[in-house]
Amino acid sequence: MAAPKRPRRGSLAFYPRKRAKRIYPSVRGKAKSDKIKPLEFSGYKVGMVSLAVLDNRKTTPTKGEEIVIPATVVECPPLKVIGFRVYTQNYYGKRAFSDVIDENIRKDKHIARKIKLGEFRTQEKIGKVENSKEKIVDVSLIVKTNSNSSGLGKKTPEIFEIDVGGNDIQEKLKYAKDMLGKDIKISDIFKPGEYLDVIAITKGKGTQGVVKRFGVRIQFRKDMKHHRQIGTLGSQSPGRIRWTVPRAGQLGFSQRTEFNKRLLKIGEDSKEINPLAGFTNYGIVKSNYILLEGSVPGPRKRMIMMRLAVRPPKTQFLPAEIKEIIK
Repeated sequence: MAAPKRPRRGSLAFYPRKRAKRIYPSVRGKAKSDKIKPLEFSGYKVGMVSLAVLDNRKTTPTKGEEIVIPATVVECPPLKVIGFRVYTQNYYGKRAFSDVIDENIRKDKHIARKIKLGEFRTQEKIGKVENSKEKIVDVSLIVKTNSNSSGLGKKTPEIFEIDVGGNDIQEKLKYAKDMLGKDIKISDIFKPGEYLDVIAITKGKGTQGVVKRFGVRIQFRKDMKHHRQIGTLGSQSPGRIRWTVPRAGQLGFSQRTEFNKRLLKIGEDSKEINPLAGFTNYGIVKSNYILLEGSVPGPRKRMIMMRLAVRPPKTQFLPAEIKEIIK
């Protein structure tokens, strides 16, 4: 009788282990909502604090008592809607049909660092979309960040799409046209107590070996020539190295999604969150901020994306009553 095989050493949960295409993430899965409103928002990771809150969970020994939990501070300056994109359906799926860009974005002297300022022909594009209403299957907003109003003081904005909730395409199209040139606040989308999915680019660690990259066991002391390597590259047949064999390579700087982070607070007064000397490696929070329960991927100052939870937990808790913010 053959001996049972041991479990493999090293996780294959996160593949491919390669560098992300850009420093800020893209939202791949779409949340669902019957209300016509944006479903995603962006923010900048500031740091972590401790919160003294009342435990409102029903099945814990500390129910009703004051406990201390970790939370991540994310600065969320308003997003400005600079356009919208409409989609049609073909044999292969959805495809972009037309982009409508607000001509007033020329007033932003930093926008030219991201897009070419040609002739946008806003009214002509809107007319083209109106004439093809029957073909449209989805609408999304094109927004830019106001990072210069945050504690970063960054001049060059990021530009990306955010999905719009709702079931009626014509109402979504009307909403997108009405929002041209306007700002969106995080309080317009999320509420305290909701669960969010956080999408971010993790910390980059460069090229690393198999021990740090996959958690492979270090070889015995008497093993010859190598200790922080794998024992074999695989069997003789097939005559190639399988992709499942741990190898040295890129570690970190990958897009990752963490599900169901509870939104504890949406704050507008930055004085109640800022330490006297500012946050380490970030500085002073100057605009709206939120507190998310637990940790968030990525280093400080990196932009993260948040969306409504696509698979929220069955048991949800009311917003935690925050007694004190321990900075």
